[in-house]
Amino acid sequence: QVRLAETGGGLVQPGGSLTLACAASGTTFSINAMGWYRQAPGKSRELVAEMTIGGTATYAESVKGRCTISKINAGTSVNLQMNGVKPEDAAVYYCRAFGALKYAPFDAWGQGTQVTVSP
Repeated sequence: QVRLAETGGGLVQPGGSLTLACAASGTTFSINAMGWYRQAPGKSRELVAEMTIGGTATYAESVKGRCTISKINAGTSVNLQMNGVKPEDAAVYYCRAFGALKYAPFDAWGQGTQVTVSP
């Protein structure tokens, strides 16, 4: 079982920066990829950025050039750095980890951290 603990978020000014961190615990050797998703009020949850255990990163078009995802701690933690924050970046951000343990796939989510964008 994989558990995720998120830190970061809060109030950010437009044009500012934010850093989100997600640490995985449990059967972390079974993780194939970790990433960040977000959900704004009235909208579906969407990908922000994701990184495979091999280091391949995927970014949403809306954050390309403004976001960097990186893995640390031998891939058991993943950080998201966002610069040039926009009002439309306001959302609840969720960490996700997925993989397979003994051929059984799993999809773990964090509880979410609120990001508010305001002057």
